[in-house]
Amino acid sequence: MNTRSQWGTRAGFILAAVGSAVGLGNIWRFPAVAYENGGGAFFIPYLFALLTAGIPILIMEFTMGHKYRGSAPLTFSRMNKKTEWIGWWGVLVAFVISTYYSVIIAWAISYTLFSFNLSWGSDTEGFLFSNYLNLADPGEIGGFVPGVLIPLIVVWAVVLGILFKGVKKGIEVANRIFIPLLVIIFLIIVLRAVTLPGAVEGLEAFFAPNFSQIMSPDVWIAAYGQIFFSLSIAFAIMITYSSYLPKKSDITNNAFIVGLGNSSFELLAGIGVFGILGFMAVQSNVAVDEVVAGGVGLAFVVFPAIINEFPAMNELFGFLFFASLVLAGLSSLMSISETYISGLVDKFNISRGKAVLFGGGLAALISLLYATQGGLNFLDSVDYFINQFGVALIGLVEVVVIAWFLRELSGLQSHANEISDIRLGSWWTISLTVITPIVLGYMMFGLFTQNFLQRFDTETGNYGGYTDSFIMFTGWAVAAAALIIGIALSLTNWKASSETGYQENESREVK
Repeated sequence: MNTRSQWGTRAGFILAAVGSAVGLGNIWRFPAVAYENGGGAFFIPYLFALLTAGIPILIMEFTMGHKYRGSAPLTFSRMNKKTEWIGWWGVLVAFVISTYYSVIIAWAISYTLFSFNLSWGSDTEGFLFSNYLNLADPGEIGGFVPGVLIPLIVVWAVVLGILFKGVKKGIEVANRIFIPLLVIIFLIIVLRAVTLPGAVEGLEAFFAPNFSQIMSPDVWIAAYGQIFFSLSIAFAIMITYSSYLPKKSDITNNAFIVGLGNSSFELLAGIGVFGILGFMAVQSNVAVDEVVAGGVGLAFVVFPAIINEFPAMNELFGFLFFASLVLAGLSSLMSISETYISGLVDKFNISRGKAVLFGGGLAALISLLYATQGGLNFLDSVDYFINQFGVALIGLVEVVVIAWFLRELSGLQSHANEISDIRLGSWWTISLTVITPIVLGYMMFGLFTQNFLQRFDTETGNYGGYTDSFIMFTGWAVAAAALIIGIALSLTNWKASSETGYQENESREVK
């Protein structure tokens, strides 16, 4: 039986896990979500969600990977052969995400270079959609966009090169560079942001509590959704990463460090973003709420416009901001891609190099679709459906199956308590058996209601106003394919002796 790769140090694992959790969404999603859902009051449901869903699921997945010592498919198979498909479902969702996440990093690389002479000009929206992306109509592919294609090739060359080097010499070494550098750069951004004229107004808008809003169920759902999507849980990453931990590892402590580290960076991002938005509001002589944005619009339209208005060192600030997006994106893309590389190695008993070449190469090839003139439309639809009906739904299924049907929580709790300083008790089991399933179930009910029962409320009845055919092939079909292909892979035979070896040689030790 092959010896499984291991992290070189505990710090290496924590940096890698934090690097996976801290991604683009921390910078451009969290500030807007917090502001729109009660400002400072939002931190009450946010903290509650972190302690009743985020960290409990992190602990569960860390324990699963550590106890069963395999990729997500192998871990679920060792837990119960009938649940292997859940692991593959998560891996396939991660695969789809990697195909378009890489393209956003490519945009950030381009904008890092644009920062040197503020190439985006005064019309930042027109520059993004017309000059840079040369955006085509939905459904049209169009030709390649050189400004996206070239940096996309660079992204995949860097990430696959790191993954080829392995866990200890590749991923761990890279995160030891990327994460400290990301924190340093973002601290510089925040320090500059809070000293800008109007920063106080922006921070007041961000932190001012609106306690009336936290009585709304939608605000609590938003809090759980933010925690869920920002921690890289429920789509194979944390199971895979924890499978490389040494057998003597403090699982619970690691989960708290990763969870709190991710939330700390989100708070830092909120301070930086709203300090800058406050400056923009003052410069434009409008209220802060008129300049608040999230997602791609915040990063590639609003921020370039703000950078144009900086009193000094515009180019340097632009470079630092987009460089931070590149670093956050690369650390997350490595973890996302590692899920299917590890799965291929375990399932088909192939070398890591072949898994990187096949899995990573296929993802890179598919990502070329998003480097075309129609790429943004495809990305928008795929991202919405794969996140809402992939990641969130997997989380619900995973927790319900493990807690309710397999009743594995007591075994996982015993395993974690044997090697951790912080002992798990009723807080952990109640969170996973009651609170998390109810919240995620309510989330999924709302999503299906929104996309089916209320689908004719707008002109097209579809997300983003896209046509039925476009949504069917780029949304529902992609989300369904991740599940169907995952089930198909679970029905194929294991080419390695890993399962047998585990049962014979390791079961007594880890149970």
